Amino acid sequence: MEYHDKVLKCAECGSEFVFTAGEQMFFADKGFKNEPKRCKACKANRAQGTNGSNTPTGSVQRVETKTVCSQCGKETTVPFKPTQGRPVYCRECFQQRRGMSAQSTTA
Repeated sequence: MEYHDKVLKCAECGSEFVFTAGEQMFFADKGFKNEPKRCKACKANRAQGTNGSNTPTGSVQRVETKTVCSQCGKETTVPFKPTQGRPVYCRECFQQRRGMSAQSTTA
């Protein structure tokens, strides 16, 4: 197949960039189905973990939720929002249960 340079538009900053014939050949060799969506600058920023505003991309503020341990009844905090109907354990009970499951798999 013969490849020709293509001009694409960056999905992040909106600037145009060239998707060269060599890059297209590389994508085809690797089995990539989609064309690149970002220019080299935006791709580099994304790889560094910044989106140009000095805040990491994909950084989610950690959620601390107060709850009661399903096993011992002690009040604890967990780093997620518990889903209804699923047990939530304090650190000690969680470690204890984890140790029990590891022993049962090695027996």
